[in-house]
Amino acid sequence: MALKLLLKVVWEDNSLAVFDKPPGLVVTTSETHQEPTLEDILVSQGSTLERGGIVHRLDKDTSGLILVAKRSEVFENLQSQFKERTVSKQYLALVHGRVEKGGRVEAPIIRNPGDREKFVVVEGSGIEGREAVTEYKPEKLLVMSDEILEKIFEGFTKIQFKKLQTANYKLFTLLKCKPLTGRTHQIRVHLKYLGFPIVADSKYGGRKTVRLDHRWCPRQFLHASVLEFNHPQTGERIRLESKLPEDLEKVLSCLEKVK
Repeated sequence: MALKLLLKVVWEDNSLAVFDKPPGLVVTTSETHQEPTLEDILVSQGSTLERGGIVHRLDKDTSGLILVAKRSEVFENLQSQFKERTVSKQYLALVHGRVEKGGRVEAPIIRNPGDREKFVVVEGSGIEGREAVTEYKPEKLLVMSDEILEKIFEGFTKIQFKKLQTANYKLFTLLKCKPLTGRTHQIRVHLKYLGFPIVADSKYGGRKTVRLDHRWCPRQFLHASVLEFNHPQTGERIRLESKLPEDLEKVLSCLEKVK
């Protein structure tokens, strides 16, 4: 499985591999994506397993840890661990607004009937959705200084800057998020539902806000930072971590911690 030239290998043995997926790489093959995917790469390297042995998914523009099985019995074991929720995942997300304390979102999700590429919370609507549970905790309360704001939005009129101030655009929170279920776009949908959309999330951030975000954040600020699972062969509990990639560290450098 010669992916070392394409992806950073975080863990690898004869049973499985964990890679640090870069943003922009689609994980599984579908009719809507023409560019090479992680699945394509794995199959080209000889994998005969379903989805190339990929056990779970990350969105195209989400970076971080992804788990790949090398043998069918390992694939089945890891799938069972996800189903039984013995796998633990943690993400870092930069969101708009100030999240003062942590919490837990238990809100079912369905595919958005008006836009099949999006998902939406249906709690209280009478429609039965798929169970979705996310825990979140603020890591840092952050603010964009007036100096940085003026630099990023150089050329804005006084009226436009006034609108930024009125909308509290300067306030952000770095969150640790732990999905207890594995629904598509779950963290992104739940944070939007709470009123704290992820910075530069083109699907859920709101068109006008995302246009502002893209001036200083190149893609959705969501990173799979921690992965824990039981090794299928040894039973050992494996805990792996991935640091924020350079592009997201650069985004954080635009912000200051609230004292």
